[in-house]
Amino acid sequence: MTELAIYFGLFLNAFVAATLLPAYSEITLAALLAAGEGQPLWLFLAATTGNVAGSVLNWWLGHGIARFRNKKWFPFKEAQYDRAHAFFHRHGKWSLLLAWLPIVGDPLTLVAGAFRVPLPIFLVLVTLGKAARYAIVVLGVQTAVG
Repeated sequence: MTELAIYFGLFLNAFVAATLLPAYSEITLAALLAAGEGQPLWLFLAATTGNVAGSVLNWWLGHGIARFRNKKWFPFKEAQYDRAHAFFHRHGKWSLLLAWLPIVGDPLTLVAGAFRVPLPIFLVLVTLGKAARYAIVVLGVQTAVG
């Protein structure tokens, strides 16, 4: 596989991981690093960019979809949405620094859209949190592998 395909594949995996579809971008990133596939900086950038892009999709959907949260087809369980809503209401836009967290992180980005958080603020906070997570993965694998 070419390096470009590796980066694009990781980007897509990270994008999907930020949505409701099951994907584990941290594991993919760690596996690529451990196997010596690609350059660590480019892998970090591909994962971060893809995951933030997936969160932007959630934010965009949140602008209009929140009114359907009681529908059976709604992508987040009622309890997930309610937890994210309460967390966001309590902690405000700064809670977006935790958008990388499992279970509550993805609904949190949807709630941010529903609350009309301005996109520039959303991007800065979400990117900081997600980049920190991937940086820890990169540093952890590089330390473990030597």
